[in-house]
Amino acid sequence: MRCEALRAARPKALCGPLRVARCAARGGARCEAASGPMTRVWLLDLDNTLHDALSVVFPRINAAMTEYLARELELELEAANALRMQYWRRYGATLLGMIRHHGTDPHHFLRETHPFPDLRTIVRRDARLVQALRRLPGRRIVVTNAPLHYASQVVRALGIHSQIESIVSIEAMSFAGRLQPKPSRPMLRRLVASLRVPASRCVLVEDSVVNLAGARHVGLRTVLVTGISHRSHHPSRRARAGSSRRIDVQVQSVAHLPRKALRSATTTR
Repeated sequence: MRCEALRAARPKALCGPLRVARCAARGGARCEAASGPMTRVWLLDLDNTLHDALSVVFPRINAAMTEYLARELELELEAANALRMQYWRRYGATLLGMIRHHGTDPHHFLRETHPFPDLRTIVRRDARLVQALRRLPGRRIVVTNAPLHYASQVVRALGIHSQIESIVSIEAMSFAGRLQPKPSRPMLRRLVASLRVPASRCVLVEDSVVNLAGARHVGLRTVLVTGISHRSHHPSRRARAGSSRRIDVQVQSVAHLPRKALRSATTTR
């Protein structure tokens, strides 16, 4: 599947089949691909990892998706919301269900369900995040199941564009005409191959245990961020680092990553 959003941004491709959008900001993070296979690569999830999307952003996206389903499938809002939830539970993303069962154009869906003209006012900057990313040695790449136009806006709103080398959005996560977003293991393997570093040198930083489990199967190191999406979980239901092979390190916030997890996450297995 050709990516309209990426073509519009005129991205450069990393070596390999997976195309990513380069950070367009002046003074952006320098590509360190030439530094060799020992370079550490931080693969950073976006929503509920680098910023809190739970409070305002996600409810608005969910509402936009429900309205999209109601409009495109001629459903009542209640039925549309139920179908959205059904596809999300079954496929991990409403979009995948819409493509499979209704032939939905993914670009149209992503454009219509992520309308945020006021994104800069609802995404809060955190100076600690900027400092933390600056202290992470190696390459820093955002890997998100969100669309490119939305992810780019969030990265800029957070003020971290100068620390991010590139963005791998959902539009880039396709193979043989089929979207394969996180936690797709084939997609993660292709991403690692495109980076030209061993999988053990890549660290996926995520709030999703499911996505981290997929990464572990591919050989990536894993960091679970719990401060946002896990804060309401009962202690007995919270995943812990070391409790399984899925999680190497656990932090409450990416701002704590250099202090608490850097030494463990950068140890070569």
